[in-house]
Amino acid sequence: MLFSIKIALASLQAHRLRTLLAMLGVLLGAMALTGVQHISRAMLLKAEQETAKLGANLFMARTGQLAFRPGRPGRVRQESTNFTLQDARILAQALPAVRLAAPFVSATMPVRAGNTKINCQLVATGPQYPAVRNAVPAMGRFISAGDEHQRAKVCVLGAKIAERLFGRPEAALGQHVYVYRAALRVVGVMEVKGADIAGADQDEQVFVPMSTYLRRMANQDWITGVYLQLGNEADITAAKDTASFILRQRHRIGAGEEDDFSVLTAKDTMEVQEQALNLVGTLGLISSSVSFAVGGLGILSIMILLVRSRRLEIGVRRAVGARRRDIVRQFLLESAIMAGIGGLLGVASALGLVAVVCRFGQMPMVFEPWLVLMALSGSALLGLAAGAYPAWQAAQVEILEVLKSE
Repeated sequence: MLFSIKIALASLQAHRLRTLLAMLGVLLGAMALTGVQHISRAMLLKAEQETAKLGANLFMARTGQLAFRPGRPGRVRQESTNFTLQDARILAQALPAVRLAAPFVSATMPVRAGNTKINCQLVATGPQYPAVRNAVPAMGRFISAGDEHQRAKVCVLGAKIAERLFGRPEAALGQHVYVYRAALRVVGVMEVKGADIAGADQDEQVFVPMSTYLRRMANQDWITGVYLQLGNEADITAAKDTASFILRQRHRIGAGEEDDFSVLTAKDTMEVQEQALNLVGTLGLISSSVSFAVGGLGILSIMILLVRSRRLEIGVRRAVGARRRDIVRQFLLESAIMAGIGGLLGVASALGLVAVVCRFGQMPMVFEPWLVLMALSGSALLGLAAGAYPAWQAAQVEILEVLKSE
């Protein structure tokens, strides 16, 4: 066996260009299979981690139909002005699984500090928000019950907003920002959180007391929605059905009419991302299969050429006692080694690429041994399949015909 391996390596080295061209398709196939599958799993794991950050058993009911697009913030259509604080209170009281509730109003407004003016998402809410959303200030404090009762002109800045307005988040505490003409004192800066359940960047938000916004700033009676924290994840499906029934009754929506609200959980956004990532994985399998097929055809053609160019070698080996099965084994070994090396290089390249993508994309590094094993074993099996016909051709070479022709 060792002697056969030495002959195989010597033959591949003697035809380096042909060997490299034959291995290229296998290399690309193994690289696509390993790389795409690892990256899609890393993206899925990051999505799960981000979903966990949104809050334990988070549940949201809001006005309008919220539609998700993979990789983009949620888009609201048919937004109405009939979602009230009373709706939020009734949902919190009617759903037995609710532990905490945080009504909110979301609006895009300009905020200014000094000569710096930027657009941000203003979120009016109450003191329950940090517990419901698992979001606490990195410095300072959040909105208090006293702020809500007094309609205080205070605010809490998201991490990015604080940095953009004041250069350093810690420099924002005690300063004033202006939302239109309202001067709000900064009492806290939130920790870095990323995107929320609707896909909005929480670090680009400014939080104000609900009463301050409704009475001092906007003079309105309707809200955007309510965040609810459920006691058990198993209660989510029942809570969604109950909440939908209550809101349809309160908003007088008839049978067959479309809802003017959305009821969803953090896992609903996760399902959309999973569908997109599954599609990416399927496309990766298709591309790797095409590359493997091209690689197999390349090995087949190269091995046929090698059989024709090595007829004298085959005849001499047969003349000195080599059997047909020895010749078959020799050429199968050569094709398997060729494909195996291509697969090994492809897997190594893919893992290196995955490490780079995960580092710069701020995703968790994922390593799936079974994927690596599948790529390597698939490459070797492809080599054996592609080399079967050339090996059979080599075994059919007749000694006398070769010696006469040569």
